[in-house]
Amino acid sequence: MGKNNPFKYYIKVLNNYVNFRGRATRSEFWYFALLNAIIMIVLAIFDGFINSDVTGYVYALLVELPYLAVSVRRMHDTDRSGWWILVPFANVVFFCLKGTEGENRFGPQPD
Repeated sequence: MGKNNPFKYYIKVLNNYVNFRGRATRSEFWYFALLNAIIMIVLAIFDGFINSDVTGYVYALLVELPYLAVSVRRMHDTDRSGWWILVPFANVVFFCLKGTEGENRFGPQPD
């Protein structure tokens, strides 16, 4: 798979669903968020056809922990505590910032 294959990052995040240590690149975080948004839209359309919200809610519950973990690792990549994900607007800015070059207090620079 190519370096910026969104599915590679999506699977990587799901495989690290309980890993709140280390760092996550911007690509890893944003491709995961993009694919989640696409999946949620598809599930919302599907739920509209079957007149239910169950599949969307189940999917949202399944990806909540991986999303939190990758968010914390993304904060670590910018050399910030994972608690910053609780601060509205600031966390979005930090998600967009380039990670620190080389090693920081949260570990080596991710690939």
